[in-house]
Amino acid sequence: MKRKGLLTLLSSICLILVLAALPFIAACTPEQPQKVYRIGECMIIEHPDLFADQEGFHKAMAEAGFVEGVNVEYTFLNAEGDMSLAKAIADRFVAEKMDLIHAIATPNAQACVAATEGSDIPVVFSTCTAPAVAEIVSTWDAPRTDNVTGVSDLADMKGQMAMIKEICPDMKILGVIYNAGEVNSVVQMDQLKEIMADVGIEKLVEANCETTAAVFTAANSLIGRCDAIYIPTDNTAVSGLESIIAVAEENKIPFFGSTGDMVDRGCIAAKGADYTWIGEEAGRYAARILNGEFAGDIPVVACSAEACKLVVNPGAAQRMGITIPQAVIDKASRVAE
Repeated sequence: MKRKGLLTLLSSICLILVLAALPFIAACTPEQPQKVYRIGECMIIEHPDLFADQEGFHKAMAEAGFVEGVNVEYTFLNAEGDMSLAKAIADRFVAEKMDLIHAIATPNAQACVAATEGSDIPVVFSTCTAPAVAEIVSTWDAPRTDNVTGVSDLADMKGQMAMIKEICPDMKILGVIYNAGEVNSVVQMDQLKEIMADVGIEKLVEANCETTAAVFTAANSLIGRCDAIYIPTDNTAVSGLESIIAVAEENKIPFFGSTGDMVDRGCIAAKGADYTWIGEEAGRYAARILNGEFAGDIPVVACSAEACKLVVNPGAAQRMGITIPQAVIDKASRVAE
């Protein structure tokens, strides 16, 4: 009994010593470095809607625990409207084995998806109007075999045209400025042609702009040929927006956009996507992927009705020779100054 008691006592003393030493052992053990996720981020051209998308993406990522400067490192590159540069950027991201690519706008997404084929690098796109038509994804639904998902800025075309007709009820001929080389814009034009008769538009006058420098020429070509001007979510036209505004104001042609930022910059009104919301949704998708989900299992999402906002600019309307009806102003989510 004495021997057993002694062994029990010694065991207790050893246990106490081990427990007491644990804090010192932990202090001397080097901490494992936190993984830093490397994210390649690119946009086709600089304009405020795309920057709002990017800002929303970073915000949602941070809220999910992926914080820039802590466990996330972003490499941001701008293709400056050049598809060959967009391809070079995508190839660089693949060569550097990024943990994830965030591609902002259709042309960049197309380049990134092509570059990552055969790799395990996930691509989350945002502000891509028609991702299936652009062959960024095979289908909007999950699951898919490709490691790609994202968020579309596709908005209700009929709702946009109905808004224009409510402000300009006598408008019969609509001038549209867009880059025919952007798949997202071509899809929107096809939608517009399908619904134009339903909303009382008799004719469309198309003005193509292949580059930002050509936007002013495209706008001038519409003088005297239309009752109002509209641009869809076209990256090229948006980058030259101020030149269209100048033509519209000088010639008293009502000019309508497709996003709130365009209204802030001087269009009369728009009913379209909230690009901060689009970026946030894409950021939530990216966080899910970094936490272990497969991108191909996450369905592509379109801009929700709640994320489509009506924004009006009464001052811009006055400069273009019209007045926005009070009933429209009352329905607006925001009135731009």
